[in-house]
Amino acid sequence: MLKAKPLEVLSHIRHGFFTREGGVSRGIYASLNCGYGSDDNPDNVTENRARVAGKLSVERDKLLTVHQIHSANVIDVTSPWTPQTAPKADAMVSSTPGIALGVLAADCVPVLFADKKAHIIGAAHAGWKGALGGVLEATIDALTRLGAERTNIAAAIGPCISKDFYEVGAEFRDRFIEADRANEKWFVPSENAGHFMFDLPGYAEMRLEAADIGTVAALGHCTYQDQKRFFSYRRTTHRGEPDYGRQISAIMLRS
Repeated sequence: MLKAKPLEVLSHIRHGFFTREGGVSRGIYASLNCGYGSDDNPDNVTENRARVAGKLSVERDKLLTVHQIHSANVIDVTSPWTPQTAPKADAMVSSTPGIALGVLAADCVPVLFADKKAHIIGAAHAGWKGALGGVLEATIDALTRLGAERTNIAAAIGPCISKDFYEVGAEFRDRFIEADRANEKWFVPSENAGHFMFDLPGYAEMRLEAADIGTVAALGHCTYQDQKRFFSYRRTTHRGEPDYGRQISAIMLRS
């Protein structure tokens, strides 16, 4: 479990960016796969999530994740749901103690939020589509509607794929430039003609900083490069493997 300093110093929350280590899953899912959307044994995923809940000191049925769809949808969480009834969204906010907000990722950007003074938290899953579509800003707006102050919000970017391993085509780059010409700086030519390396964590960090919140921090771990500690969708794809695990990042208000 990795922690971000801006969140670790806040006494009213618990948080963790969990790695793939410390669970019971086997094979390509070894070992702390927390994604019910994978083809892993659901009993193993349930046990893995229970271990995460234990680390956070939260009841296992109160570690929540949404059905992620690469959107800008944000849910205001006041009570638990089951994995089968999880709403479709990519971010959550809450002012309810004792509920852990979790996001799953295997290259996409997990971001955890907390107001440094008010008891208000958030968690967002930002792949390229969600980041471009405004999921991070939507999460911040939802936090402020609950009573958070922008200048008091701390955001931490967890492990995700780095620029060195995220190659994209020209049409991908064009989509970002059409949205904002300034986005050109997040792409550099790759060794393959007509392709580019995309800095997803840098882009996400820029979007957060442009939202004028208090603190933005990035852990700087690459999911593709560090096979021992992280699942990676792109690494799995390059290897021709049939599926991949998901690591979880979660935050909660202490009861």
